[in-house]
Amino acid sequence: MTPQPGSPARTPANTAKVSIKEERAAKRAKKLEEYHRQQKRGKRNRLIAIIGGAAAVVVIIALIATAFVLTPKAVNYAGGGAGDASTIDGVETFSNTTGHVETAVTYEQTPPAGGEHNAAWLNCGVYEQAVPNENAVHSLEHGAIWVTYDPSISDAELDRLKAELPSSYIVLSPFEDIPAPIVLSGWNAQLQVDSADDPRIAEFLTEFWKSVNVPEDGASCSGAIDAPGKVS
Repeated sequence: MTPQPGSPARTPANTAKVSIKEERAAKRAKKLEEYHRQQKRGKRNRLIAIIGGAAAVVVIIALIATAFVLTPKAVNYAGGGAGDASTIDGVETFSNTTGHVETAVTYEQTPPAGGEHNAAWLNCGVYEQAVPNENAVHSLEHGAIWVTYDPSISDAELDRLKAELPSSYIVLSPFEDIPAPIVLSGWNAQLQVDSADDPRIAEFLTEFWKSVNVPEDGASCSGAIDAPGKVS
């Protein structure tokens, strides 16, 4: 090839230098392209992380809010009621006597609302299984309320029931062949209701929970025995 006038002659050395420069330029361009690609990828990953993190926060907040709403809140009653059944419509009263026995007892009420009972009381709490009558009745003697429910009621209804109950001196358990969906039993007093929304539940608890008119007012509702199925 004939060199153009004024152009440097393309010697083998010059040609080699040009090739090296072009190669270096190509490498720089490739590195720059890779850098820009990594920058874009990094921005995209950071954006995904931010969005994912925000979504996780929203989910956590929602779970906390849901737990706060659905967790039953124990109601606090003053306790020490007089046990006056005349103040509440539908409350039945009985004349069961007290006494300790070592054998099973046939009770006149279903669920039992007083009478002879085992020497060991049932520790108050929430039970998912039926509890021994003879031990639960002893807890009634100490001023506890035994809240029994038909095992077929819904979980939502059970949660509403729990929300109406105090945090102590309560035995909550299912009971087969119960005469109403929910039955509250104190010592020698009982109330049957169809729904956890019944306002008489609160009235019964106000009057009979930790009543001063029980055989062993102020005695403990813990420190004795747990029945199977206790959850709290």
